[in-house]
Amino acid sequence: MLPSISFAEGEALLDWRGLTEALAKGHDHPKAEIGDTFLYRGEDTLLSRAAWIDGLGMAVKTANIFPNNPEHGEAPINGSVVLYADKTGLPEALVDFHLVTKWKTAGDSLLGALRLANPAAKEILIVGAGTVAASLIEAFSSCYDTAQIRIWNRTQAKAEALAKTYPDIAVAADLEPAVRQADIIVTCTMTQTPVIQGEWLRPGQHLNMIGAYRPDMREADDAALIRSKIYTDSFDTTLDHIGEFALPLAAGVISRSDVKADFYGLEQFPNFDTDQITLFKNGGGAHLDLMTARHILSLWQETAKGSRPSSI
Repeated sequence: MLPSISFAEGEALLDWRGLTEALAKGHDHPKAEIGDTFLYRGEDTLLSRAAWIDGLGMAVKTANIFPNNPEHGEAPINGSVVLYADKTGLPEALVDFHLVTKWKTAGDSLLGALRLANPAAKEILIVGAGTVAASLIEAFSSCYDTAQIRIWNRTQAKAEALAKTYPDIAVAADLEPAVRQADIIVTCTMTQTPVIQGEWLRPGQHLNMIGAYRPDMREADDAALIRSKIYTDSFDTTLDHIGEFALPLAAGVISRSDVKADFYGLEQFPNFDTDQITLFKNGGGAHLDLMTARHILSLWQETAKGSRPSSI
């Protein structure tokens, strides 16, 4: 029977630093082949993201986006991740969609920060207060356990509600002073126009952006890109597809060579430098879903093996 790994089972097995190590190792394999397909019915969308990595196998992540589901008491986004064996192409496991999405998204940004940001960061600002922000609190607090984490959101009540669910999390009332004070700024908004202004940044800071995912979306202005050394998780999924890079590239504000490296060139990510502002763009991609799901399955298999009675 095909193993089915639930959200609760996966959560019990995973840790954030272990996932970042798995993502880094995943990029030691040959470059992934990836492809997305979209099907529509009115407001409803079926998104399938596929990835194939020689040595890790294949994964297809399906997201069913039905905006009107909350009217019927159902979540607006549902789906699944199916893993296939590298050598045979046979189905190996069904992994919970929300589990893979949560850990892939926050783990992606955490890996970027661990390679670029001040390892002794004392102030971390999360801009946004949705589901991803909650994952970021868990991820960053696990690796920066002495840092003060603050949340800023356009609607302060939403930030306050999220902060109540986590001990020692503070709410920032004003964005500009919070940005100026932070060592690490992580953005996870749905804005189409920049909320982060480059003039607020200072040397030694790390700006890590998740929110923008369409060609018309940006979270940081031109000045932020011009003043920063820029890195990303994948050239293929960000440069021409997400407004954070696509718009300033088209306008000639930056050039492709200004984006120094992606995760396939992790050795080019520099050590923390007090004189530099670093910027990391999290674009996601099915290859990261595959790496995350494969890591989850490996942990699940090890646990299952350990729970079997030893042969006599």
